[in-house]
Amino acid sequence: MITLVLGLVGALTYGVADFLGGLASRRLRTIVVTSAAAVIGIVPLLVGLAILGGTFSGGAILWGSVAGIAGSIGLVLLYSALAIGPMSVLSPVTSVFSALLPVVVAVLLGTRLSGIAIAALVVALIAVALVASVPDHTGARLTTRGLLAAVIAGCGFGGLVLAYNQTSPADGVAPLVVARIVQSVLLCGIALATRRAARGTQAPGEATGRLPWRFWAIVAICGVFDALANVFIQAALHSSTDPATLPIVSVLNALYPIGTVILAGIVLRERMTALQVGGIGLGIAASVVLALN
Repeated sequence: MITLVLGLVGALTYGVADFLGGLASRRLRTIVVTSAAAVIGIVPLLVGLAILGGTFSGGAILWGSVAGIAGSIGLVLLYSALAIGPMSVLSPVTSVFSALLPVVVAVLLGTRLSGIAIAALVVALIAVALVASVPDHTGARLTTRGLLAAVIAGCGFGGLVLAYNQTSPADGVAPLVVARIVQSVLLCGIALATRRAARGTQAPGEATGRLPWRFWAIVAICGVFDALANVFIQAALHSSTDPATLPIVSVLNALYPIGTVILAGIVLRERMTALQVGGIGLGIAASVVLALN
Protein backbone atom coordinates (compact mmCIF):
# COMPACT_ATOMS: atom_id res chain seq x y z
CA MET A 1 0.00 0.00 0.00
CA ILE A 2 2.78 2.47 0.91
CA THR A 3 4.34 1.92 -2.51
CA LEU A 4 1.09 2.86 -4.24
CA VAL A 5 0.56 5.91 -2.03
CA LEU A 6 4.09 7.21 -2.63
CA GLY A 7 3.87 6.46 -6.36
CA LEU A 8 0.54 8.26 -6.77
CA VAL A 9 1.62 11.24 -4.65
CA GLY A 10 4.79 11.46 -6.74
CA ALA A 11 2.78 11.38 -9.96
CA LEU A 12 0.35 14.07 -8.77
CA THR A 13 3.29 16.21 -7.60
CA TYR A 14 4.86 15.88 -11.04
CA GLY A 15 1.52 16.92 -12.50
CA VAL A 16 1.43 20.08 -10.38
CA ALA A 17 5.00 20.93 -11.41
CA ASP A 18 4.14 20.42 -15.09
CA PHE A 19 1.06 22.63 -14.78
CA LEU A 20 3.07 25.44 -13.19
CA GLY A 21 5.86 25.00 -15.74
CA GLY A 22 3.35 25.19 -18.57
CA LEU A 23 1.81 28.30 -17.03
CA ALA A 24 5.19 30.01 -16.79
CA SER A 25 6.10 28.95 -20.33
CA ARG A 26 3.34 31.22 -21.62
CA ARG A 27 5.50 34.17 -20.59
CA LEU A 28 9.02 32.89 -21.24
CA ARG A 29 10.73 30.26 -23.39
CA THR A 30 10.07 26.75 -22.11
CA ILE A 31 13.75 25.77 -21.95
CA VAL A 32 14.48 28.87 -19.82
CA VAL A 33 11.63 28.01 -17.44
CA THR A 34 12.68 24.37 -17.09
CA SER A 35 16.35 25.24 -16.55
CA ALA A 36 15.44 27.85 -13.91
CA ALA A 37 13.10 25.40 -12.17
CA ALA A 38 15.82 22.73 -12.24
CA VAL A 39 18.31 25.05 -10.53
CA ILE A 40 15.76 26.12 -7.90
CA GLY A 41 14.92 22.46 -7.29
CA ILE A 42 18.45 21.89 -5.97
CA VAL A 43 17.62 23.91 -2.84
CA PRO A 44 14.91 21.66 -1.30
CA LEU A 45 17.02 18.60 -2.11
CA LEU A 46 20.01 20.10 -0.26
CA VAL A 47 17.70 20.83 2.68
CA GLY A 48 16.51 17.21 2.54
CA LEU A 49 20.12 16.03 2.39
CA ALA A 50 20.96 18.04 5.52
CA ILE A 51 17.94 16.71 7.42
CA LEU A 52 17.68 13.12 6.17
CA GLY A 53 21.29 12.52 5.29
CA GLY A 54 22.81 10.76 2.31
CA THR A 55 25.99 9.21 1.02
CA PHE A 56 27.70 10.27 -2.21
CA SER A 57 28.87 6.76 -2.98
CA GLY A 58 30.08 5.66 -6.39
CA GLY A 59 26.63 4.25 -7.14
CA ALA A 60 24.88 7.44 -6.03
CA ILE A 61 27.06 9.56 -8.32
CA LEU A 62 26.81 7.12 -11.25
CA TRP A 63 23.06 6.51 -11.18
CA GLY A 64 22.29 10.07 -10.15
CA SER A 65 24.19 11.27 -13.23
CA VAL A 66 22.37 8.76 -15.44
CA ALA A 67 19.03 9.97 -14.05
CA GLY A 68 19.97 13.60 -14.68
CA ILE A 69 21.02 12.90 -18.27
CA ALA A 70 17.97 10.73 -18.98
CA GLY A 71 15.58 13.31 -17.53
CA SER A 72 17.20 16.09 -19.57
CA ILE A 73 16.94 14.08 -22.78
CA GLY A 74 13.29 13.39 -22.02
CA LEU A 75 12.46 17.06 -21.44
CA VAL A 76 14.31 18.43 -24.46
CA LEU A 77 12.96 15.83 -26.89
CA LEU A 78 9.42 16.09 -25.52
CA TYR A 79 9.35 19.84 -26.15
CA SER A 80 10.96 19.30 -29.55
CA ALA A 81 8.30 16.74 -30.46
CA LEU A 82 5.42 18.94 -29.31
CA ALA A 83 6.84 21.85 -31.31
CA ILE A 84 6.70 19.95 -34.62
CA GLY A 85 3.77 17.56 -34.25
CA PRO A 86 0.24 17.14 -32.87
CA MET A 87 0.24 17.26 -29.08
CA SER A 88 -2.85 15.02 -28.94
CA VAL A 89 -0.78 12.16 -30.37
CA LEU A 90 2.77 12.78 -29.21
CA SER A 91 2.07 13.58 -25.56
CA PRO A 92 0.33 10.22 -24.92
CA VAL A 93 3.11 8.41 -26.82
CA THR A 94 5.68 9.94 -24.48
CA SER A 95 3.68 9.04 -21.37
CA VAL A 96 3.09 5.44 -22.44
CA PHE A 97 6.74 4.80 -23.32
CA SER A 98 7.89 6.37 -20.05
CA ALA A 99 5.85 3.70 -18.27
CA LEU A 100 6.49 0.88 -20.70
CA LEU A 101 10.31 0.90 -20.69
CA PRO A 102 10.74 0.07 -16.96
CA VAL A 103 7.99 -2.57 -17.22
CA VAL A 104 9.74 -4.28 -20.16
CA VAL A 105 13.11 -4.15 -18.39
CA ALA A 106 11.62 -5.61 -15.20
CA VAL A 107 9.98 -8.46 -17.11
CA LEU A 108 13.20 -9.20 -19.04
CA LEU A 109 15.06 -9.37 -15.73
CA GLY A 110 12.65 -12.06 -14.51
CA THR A 111 9.97 -10.15 -12.63
CA ARG A 112 6.73 -12.13 -12.52
CA LEU A 113 3.39 -10.43 -12.16
CA SER A 114 0.03 -11.94 -11.32
CA GLY A 115 -2.66 -11.98 -13.97
CA ILE A 116 -4.67 -9.36 -12.06
CA ALA A 117 -1.62 -7.10 -11.70
CA ILE A 118 -0.86 -7.39 -15.43
CA ALA A 119 -4.46 -6.49 -16.29
CA ALA A 120 -4.36 -3.51 -13.90
CA LEU A 121 -1.08 -2.28 -15.42
CA VAL A 122 -2.52 -2.55 -18.93
CA VAL A 123 -5.59 -0.57 -17.84
CA ALA A 124 -3.31 2.01 -16.23
CA LEU A 125 -1.33 2.36 -19.47
CA ILE A 126 -4.58 2.95 -21.36
CA ALA A 127 -5.51 5.53 -18.71
CA VAL A 128 -2.16 7.28 -19.22
CA ALA A 129 -2.79 7.57 -22.96
CA LEU A 130 -6.33 8.89 -22.43
CA VAL A 131 -5.45 11.43 -19.74
CA ALA A 132 -2.47 12.74 -21.71
CA SER A 133 -4.55 13.22 -24.84
CA VAL A 134 -5.39 16.86 -25.44
CA PRO A 135 -7.24 18.58 -28.28
CA ASP A 136 -4.86 19.87 -30.93
CA HIS A 137 -6.01 22.84 -32.96
CA THR A 138 -2.70 23.71 -34.60
CA GLY A 139 -3.20 21.53 -37.64
CA ALA A 140 0.30 20.07 -37.10
CA ARG A 141 0.99 16.89 -39.04
CA LEU A 142 2.35 13.70 -37.54
CA THR A 143 5.84 13.01 -38.87
CA THR A 144 8.37 10.23 -38.33
CA ARG A 145 10.72 12.76 -36.75
CA GLY A 146 8.12 13.94 -34.25
CA LEU A 147 7.02 10.40 -33.38
CA LEU A 148 10.63 9.26 -32.89
CA ALA A 149 11.36 12.26 -30.66
CA ALA A 150 8.28 11.45 -28.53
CA VAL A 151 9.28 7.79 -28.19
CA ILE A 152 12.85 8.65 -27.17
CA ALA A 153 11.54 11.31 -24.77
CA GLY A 154 9.36 8.69 -23.10
CA CYS A 155 12.32 6.31 -22.88
CA GLY A 156 14.31 9.14 -21.30
CA PHE A 157 11.73 9.57 -18.55
CA GLY A 158 11.55 5.80 -18.16
CA GLY A 159 15.35 5.70 -17.93
CA LEU A 160 15.19 8.18 -15.06
CA VAL A 161 12.95 5.77 -13.11
CA LEU A 162 15.27 2.87 -13.93
CA ALA A 163 18.27 4.86 -12.71
CA TYR A 164 16.60 5.74 -9.41
CA ASN A 165 15.69 2.08 -8.99
CA GLN A 166 19.40 1.21 -9.14
CA THR A 167 20.31 3.54 -6.28
CA SER A 168 20.79 2.20 -2.77
CA PRO A 169 18.43 3.19 0.06
CA ALA A 170 21.57 3.87 2.11
CA ASP A 171 22.50 6.68 -0.29
CA GLY A 172 19.43 8.64 0.77
CA VAL A 173 18.81 11.89 -1.08
CA ALA A 174 22.36 12.05 -2.51
CA PRO A 175 21.49 10.53 -5.94
CA LEU A 176 18.65 13.04 -6.33
CA VAL A 177 21.03 15.92 -5.63
CA VAL A 178 23.50 14.59 -8.22
CA ALA A 179 20.71 14.12 -10.76
CA ARG A 180 19.38 17.64 -10.24
CA ILE A 181 22.82 19.24 -10.53
CA VAL A 182 23.55 17.33 -13.75
CA GLN A 183 20.14 18.22 -15.15
CA SER A 184 20.59 21.89 -14.22
CA VAL A 185 23.96 22.10 -15.95
CA LEU A 186 22.67 20.42 -19.12
CA LEU A 187 19.44 22.44 -19.33
CA CYS A 188 21.17 25.75 -18.58
CA GLY A 189 23.73 24.97 -21.29
CA ILE A 190 20.95 24.24 -23.79
CA ALA A 191 19.09 27.40 -22.73
CA LEU A 192 22.18 29.54 -23.32
CA ALA A 193 22.86 27.87 -26.68
CA THR A 194 19.29 28.36 -27.90
CA ARG A 195 19.28 31.95 -26.69
CA ARG A 196 22.34 32.75 -28.77
CA ALA A 197 20.89 30.95 -31.77
CA ALA A 198 17.57 32.80 -31.41
CA ARG A 199 19.07 36.21 -30.66
CA GLY A 200 16.98 38.91 -32.24
CA THR A 201 13.86 36.74 -32.36
CA GLN A 202 10.99 36.34 -29.92
CA ALA A 203 8.92 33.26 -29.24
CA PRO A 204 5.13 33.66 -29.67
CA GLY A 205 3.60 34.94 -26.43
CA GLU A 206 7.00 35.58 -24.85
CA ALA A 207 7.06 38.55 -22.51
CA THR A 208 9.51 41.41 -22.91
CA GLY A 209 11.04 43.44 -20.13
CA ARG A 210 11.10 42.61 -16.44
CA LEU A 211 8.73 39.86 -15.34
CA PRO A 212 6.71 40.28 -12.11
CA TRP A 213 7.62 38.50 -8.89
CA ARG A 214 4.50 36.33 -9.21
CA PHE A 215 5.96 34.80 -12.35
CA TRP A 216 9.20 33.85 -10.61
CA ALA A 217 7.20 32.55 -7.64
CA ILE A 218 5.43 30.16 -10.03
CA VAL A 219 8.79 29.03 -11.44
CA ALA A 220 10.17 28.54 -7.93
CA ILE A 221 7.16 26.48 -6.79
CA CYS A 222 7.45 24.45 -10.00
CA GLY A 223 11.09 23.66 -9.18
CA VAL A 224 10.26 22.68 -5.60
CA PHE A 225 7.37 20.40 -6.62
CA ASP A 226 9.45 18.76 -9.35
CA ALA A 227 12.20 18.03 -6.82
CA LEU A 228 9.69 16.66 -4.30
CA ALA A 229 8.18 14.42 -6.98
CA ASN A 230 11.58 12.82 -7.50
CA VAL A 231 11.83 12.22 -3.74
CA PHE A 232 8.43 10.48 -3.68
CA ILE A 233 9.26 8.31 -6.70
CA GLN A 234 12.60 7.20 -5.29
CA ALA A 235 10.97 6.50 -1.93
CA ALA A 236 8.29 4.43 -3.67
CA LEU A 237 10.95 2.39 -5.49
CA HIS A 238 12.76 1.72 -2.20
CA SER A 239 9.62 1.06 -0.17
CA SER A 240 9.58 -2.66 -0.95
CA THR A 241 11.96 -5.42 -1.99
CA ASP A 242 9.28 -6.98 -4.19
CA PRO A 243 10.56 -7.08 -7.82
CA ALA A 244 7.09 -6.00 -8.97
CA THR A 245 7.66 -2.61 -7.33
CA LEU A 246 9.53 -1.22 -10.36
CA PRO A 247 6.81 -1.82 -12.99
CA ILE A 248 4.06 -0.70 -10.63
CA VAL A 249 5.83 2.56 -9.69
CA SER A 250 6.76 3.30 -13.31
CA VAL A 251 3.14 3.02 -14.44
CA LEU A 252 1.85 5.05 -11.48
CA ASN A 253 4.48 7.69 -12.21
CA ALA A 254 3.20 7.99 -15.77
CA LEU A 255 -0.21 9.03 -14.43
CA TYR A 256 1.22 12.51 -13.74
CA PRO A 257 -1.03 14.16 -16.40
CA ILE A 258 -3.96 13.64 -14.01
CA GLY A 259 -2.62 16.38 -11.73
CA THR A 260 -1.99 18.70 -14.66
CA VAL A 261 -5.43 18.18 -16.18
CA ILE A 262 -7.29 18.64 -12.88
CA LEU A 263 -5.40 21.86 -12.07
CA ALA A 264 -6.00 23.19 -15.58
CA GLY A 265 -9.71 22.63 -15.05
CA ILE A 266 -9.76 24.31 -11.62
CA VAL A 267 -7.41 27.25 -12.26
CA LEU A 268 -7.79 27.89 -15.99
CA ARG A 269 -11.35 26.61 -16.34
CA GLU A 270 -10.26 24.29 -19.12
CA ARG A 271 -12.80 21.62 -19.92
CA MET A 272 -11.71 18.03 -19.66
CA THR A 273 -12.62 15.88 -22.63
CA ALA A 274 -14.67 12.72 -22.19
CA LEU A 275 -11.53 10.71 -22.95
CA GLN A 276 -9.60 12.45 -20.18
CA VAL A 277 -12.40 11.92 -17.64
CA GLY A 278 -12.53 8.26 -18.64
CA GLY A 279 -8.75 8.03 -18.32
CA ILE A 280 -8.83 9.45 -14.80
CA GLY A 281 -11.51 6.92 -13.84
CA LEU A 282 -9.51 4.05 -15.30
CA GLY A 283 -6.34 5.25 -13.55
CA ILE A 284 -8.09 5.34 -10.18
CA ALA A 285 -9.64 1.91 -10.77
CA ALA A 286 -6.27 0.41 -11.77
CA SER A 287 -4.63 1.91 -8.66
CA VAL A 288 -7.32 0.41 -6.40
CA VAL A 289 -6.85 -3.02 -7.98
CA LEU A 290 -3.07 -2.81 -7.55
CA ALA A 291 -3.51 -1.78 -3.92
CA LEU A 292 -5.76 -4.76 -3.22
CA ASN A 293 -3.70 -7.25 -5.21
